[in-house]
Amino acid sequence: MQSETEKQPRIVALCGSLGSDSATRRACELALEIAREEGAITELIDLRTWKLPFAASGFDKDEWPDVERLNTLIRSSDGLIWATPEYHGSYSGSFKNALDLGSFPEYKGRAVALLGVAGGAIGATQSLSHLRGVARTLHTICINEQVSIANSSSAFDAEGQFNDPKLAAGLRHMAVQLVRWSKIARTLRQELA
Repeated sequence: MQSETEKQPRIVALCGSLGSDSATRRACELALEIAREEGAITELIDLRTWKLPFAASGFDKDEWPDVERLNTLIRSSDGLIWATPEYHGSYSGSFKNALDLGSFPEYKGRAVALLGVAGGAIGATQSLSHLRGVARTLHTICINEQVSIANSSSAFDAEGQFNDPKLAAGLRHMAVQLVRWSKIARTLRQELA
């Protein structure tokens, strides 16, 4: 019989922003807070604090222990939040590099929610579209719910909450659905193992 902790879905957010005052990171934290309220165990991968090589074949794994630490954490998850700022019409290089350090064992069969942040008025729709294609390629269960945050410099109030109630509701809906799909993804992976 599983303990209560073993029944809880594990959700990891991969934050592709390296900025010190990052709207992407803040949005990840809010989404993870909601996931915890829904019963998930959560963790944020803040790439600023990880020592990762540029993804290339043949790097010395002993020199880069954070690569295995990253991949172990992702493999232990049932669900993932892929969060990125939009740079020049796509997701960040730091996010892409982190993804490229893993492969199918890390991502296949995990539920993925997409979160994009942009400084402009259009939002991060191109980044999210590109990430959805990557999610399919890695055989994830990419959920329909996604969040695109526009005008990131004014998206949050002084307490770090969204100024726009519709945006807050959208993030809540995405996080709740990710918890739900993470449970389904774990069951499917167990059945197919």
